[in-house]
Amino acid sequence: MYELLLAGIIDIAQFKYLIPLFMGTLVGVIGGALPGVTITMTIIVVLPFTYGLDPLQGLAAMTGVYVGGSAGGLVTATLLGIPGTPSAIATTFDGFPMARRGEAGRALWLGIWASFFGGLIGGVFLVATTGPLAAFALQFGPWEFFSLFIFALSMVAGLTGSSIIKGLLSGAIGLVVTIMGNDPVMGAKRLTLGIGFLEGGISFLPVLIGVFAFAQIMTDIEKRQAAGAAAAAVARTIKLTVSHVKVVAEILKKPFLLLWTSFIGLLIGVLPAIGGSAASVMAYDQAKKLSRHPEKFGTGTPEGIIASESSNNANVGGSLVTIMAFGIPGDAVTAVMLGAMTIHGIQSGPLFMTQQSKLAYGIFAAYIVAHVLMVLIFALGARFMLGITRVPQSTLIPVVLVLCTVGSYALSNVMGDVYVLLLFGMLGYAMVKFDIPLAPLILGVILGDQIEINLIRAIMTDANVWLFVTRPISGVLLGLSVASVVVALWQQRRHRKRNPNAADDRADF
Repeated sequence: MYELLLAGIIDIAQFKYLIPLFMGTLVGVIGGALPGVTITMTIIVVLPFTYGLDPLQGLAAMTGVYVGGSAGGLVTATLLGIPGTPSAIATTFDGFPMARRGEAGRALWLGIWASFFGGLIGGVFLVATTGPLAAFALQFGPWEFFSLFIFALSMVAGLTGSSIIKGLLSGAIGLVVTIMGNDPVMGAKRLTLGIGFLEGGISFLPVLIGVFAFAQIMTDIEKRQAAGAAAAAVARTIKLTVSHVKVVAEILKKPFLLLWTSFIGLLIGVLPAIGGSAASVMAYDQAKKLSRHPEKFGTGTPEGIIASESSNNANVGGSLVTIMAFGIPGDAVTAVMLGAMTIHGIQSGPLFMTQQSKLAYGIFAAYIVAHVLMVLIFALGARFMLGITRVPQSTLIPVVLVLCTVGSYALSNVMGDVYVLLLFGMLGYAMVKFDIPLAPLILGVILGDQIEINLIRAIMTDANVWLFVTRPISGVLLGLSVASVVVALWQQRRHRKRNPNAADDRADF
């Protein structure tokens, strides 16, 4: 294992792989530092540029975006009190108060080094557990894979949005998208509406860009606020220089806090659909509960920054475990990475570790090296990144829109993909307006084909449908699926009883 990892690091150190990894990390840091430009949107913009690269180059670039974006959100969270990404929300609680009292450099570098150490802990977990989990997944037959994908859908439906029905509806829309086109067994046309373009099915990338990027841009235009005003409030004389030895020592003096909050990030990363924002907030809450001085949290305490940033970068490692061992995207970013693997003809999942071991350990190495590059990028350009946050949305949004459109067209060089982008952009915007979560739709698009294929394989192998329940692993997964929905319903009803003045969503049931 360690020999393969060392070989992967040697490969990544080559110029042809190091440059895409560096550029991906740089773009990720910048995208993460720009409020409203999420990691998902950043990686979507980067994806078309990886088409002409070999698989390891492309996946290294996207791994860099993921790592850099997870850390980049702390720039505005700390210096402006505006989280650049959802996973940096908890960083604002103590980072911004610390910056306002003149310790901006200390706050920023506490977050950067905590992200670095949390990411390395995630790397150890990634390397150590992906292989054994993939070996366990090799015991899965079509029944178990079908149940696993159903479980993933049930979790994302139950954990997003204020209504379980809206979550399930979103997932169902995604599943409908996957059955458009020809039947994979008999070749019969389904839901093509007489349009020849739809006979080959709908490509994943235009759907993803439309639903997430276009909908996000339209929402930002509606709610546009002068982030530049917040930036102007930051003193131009702000000092970001700091003693790195003292900052690193300050983090390492709290080993239990670092390990525990990183573990929380890893655990949440492995579970599909919860995401870095939940990891950050839960880790912050744990740090507060374990602290001897919980009353200091929210006033600029280092423990709050360490907890938030170590967990959200460790979360990246946990998410990569899920996609590489089981072939299930844990969040929207890994959904894009799974789509990129498909574009390059790579099948993620249990056989990935054995059939593509060189590529797998190359991704491990890219993840580890990306954290080193991330620290280097911050060291060289932290003040410049603060300037980037002042870019007006009137300049930024048209550029992102053009890149999204070009990226969709470049997939197959047909205008049909651009129309799909526009259609799903309007759908995504409408879903946001009606408070319908987007993540289940994307997960449905990603998993729909696999759900159908494994269902067909299982029935063709044995027509006894009770095997889905009687086979131990499959039965447990289906049971967990039901439990996930039941728990989500119970939590919603409990929330309504405790908050009778909250918006009434009873119509959703």
